Amino acid sequence: MIGKALAAAAVATAPAWLPSRVVALRMKIFSLVNGQDTVTIPGEQVGVEDFRRVYADPAANGRSRGAALSDLFWYWLAPGPEVHQEHLEPGPRYDEVAKCTRHILVKSKKDSEELARRVAARVLDGLGPGLVRLRDEMMPVWAELYYELVFEEPCPPEARDLIVAHADDVVSALKCVRPRNMRRRARLTKYLRRRLADVPHPLPESLTPEEQVHYLQGTFFNTAVVQMSEAMAHLLMILARDEDTQRRLAAHPDDDADLDRVILDGLRTFPLFGIAHRISTADIELADLTIPAGTVLCFSYPGFAAQAPKEEFLPFGVTQNRACPARGLAPLTMRIVTREVLRRFSLASTAGHTRSIPNRGPALLTPRGARRKRLPLLWLAVRDRWEDVWRSLAQLVFGTYMVLDARKKALCSTYFAGGKS
Repeated sequence: MIGKALAAAAVATAPAWLPSRVVALRMKIFSLVNGQDTVTIPGEQVGVEDFRRVYADPAANGRSRGAALSDLFWYWLAPGPEVHQEHLEPGPRYDEVAKCTRHILVKSKKDSEELARRVAARVLDGLGPGLVRLRDEMMPVWAELYYELVFEEPCPPEARDLIVAHADDVVSALKCVRPRNMRRRARLTKYLRRRLADVPHPLPESLTPEEQVHYLQGTFFNTAVVQMSEAMAHLLMILARDEDTQRRLAAHPDDDADLDRVILDGLRTFPLFGIAHRISTADIELADLTIPAGTVLCFSYPGFAAQAPKEEFLPFGVTQNRACPARGLAPLTMRIVTREVLRRFSLASTAGHTRSIPNRGPALLTPRGARRKRLPLLWLAVRDRWEDVWRSLAQLVFGTYMVLDARKKALCSTYFAGGKS
């Protein structure tokens, strides 16, 4: 009887204790991927005061070659990770690809705002009130926006569905809530291959047509859509849990400074990147430490945000080391999309809000000016706590499987072993 009672108590209280323990175990598994040749910054060897210094060092420029962690990220971001801009080694090939990305992203402030407003209105006009997952509702916005930037034409429904399915698959695998689905990714690759000649921008000549397809898919319809959807989910969750700020922003829609403060504070509190890894190509000299060449440098954005002064945070990386190419476009378009959401809805949430946001940002949308219902929020709180239980177990199982499968496939190691660069 005592054993049954203890078992029943363990099950009943599982939402309070199980997720955190499973997450801790999962993180230990991931920490073993790179072995002993890794320096986490900030950490025991390099403190927060040297984060920017090491990140900006010219020798912290190796990107994929020589890091076991690269096999895992290539696995998650396939197909075509070898030509994903973030994975290219420094040199003429990277320079040409980065130049192309900047060319596609750079528009006037007026044109960028108009594009974001038009796309957000088109998507949000089809969104009804009720319980939603904010990341899911934001993905079509950024799928359409980045499609228009690449193709300079409105996004057809077929393309939007393919981009959203692909981006959702990538981020779900990254969060370890389910294994990757390569067939879903291949459907977008096939579509982009068919439409490659319709891209009005000059694409990198150093890439083959197949690599150009993978470059577009990885840079614009993977990273861009995923990161912007995550950023908006965090921002809207902040507003959903802070009614005073939400009410203030809705009442003063033209106050750019106030909204920008909320956006930037959200990016600081919930950094989009967990770890950015680089491989040192030469020794890096610090006051009390020499980091030898070949060391895997794992820059922890959450660790830096938690320890550094607020004014020191780096939402878009370090300028000297591959800062986010959308750092000018992202806050501007987030501002417009946020206003379009607040113009239509008030938001509320009783769900958990963490940096990794594996629950995809559950919230209740109520038409602006209408009375909010309480019962859905009570249900949301209970549902989210119990979802944490099965989700954490799924993350442990799928995360472990994908770590092992990535090591077996060794996509990055095999690529460089074949003499590629």
